[in-house]
Amino acid sequence: MTADRRWGRKLPTPTDPLFVYGTLQFPEVLDGLLGRTPHLEPAVLPGRRVAALPGRVYPGLVTASDTVAQGFLLSGLTAAEWRILDDFEDDEYDLSPVSVHAADREVYAWTYAWTAEVDPRDWSALTFRADHLAAYADRLRPAAPDTSPVVP
Repeated sequence: MTADRRWGRKLPTPTDPLFVYGTLQFPEVLDGLLGRTPHLEPAVLPGRRVAALPGRVYPGLVTASDTVAQGFLLSGLTAAEWRILDDFEDDEYDLSPVSVHAADREVYAWTYAWTAEVDPRDWSALTFRADHLAAYADRLRPAAPDTSPVVP
């Protein structure tokens, strides 16, 4: 792990997977942030809920007994990409280690857990895709690193 000056905390190594459950599960968002879409594998996180947030189109992950958060394991991130994702997340998110289930195996990963107020309703990926994804991804495009080949 490396230290992140902004947060004063340890960051995962590039080989560590990230459990994503909200906007980061969409290739359009990842491409807008990173300039590419890393590998995504379906996964679930027991004992957590993907909650709607007041006044926001993105969700927060919170503890909730007898529930399972649906999401994906994001793997193959570089150290620079971890920093981009960490900078992208609001201050109300806490990068936490978790144990998720993917393809009938347990995987230790990291996730961004929400630490502030949530709505009682669950966040809907389908609603986000239909109502907000295009505009959300378009706002990110200028921030994506240039991944085009260098032409001499």
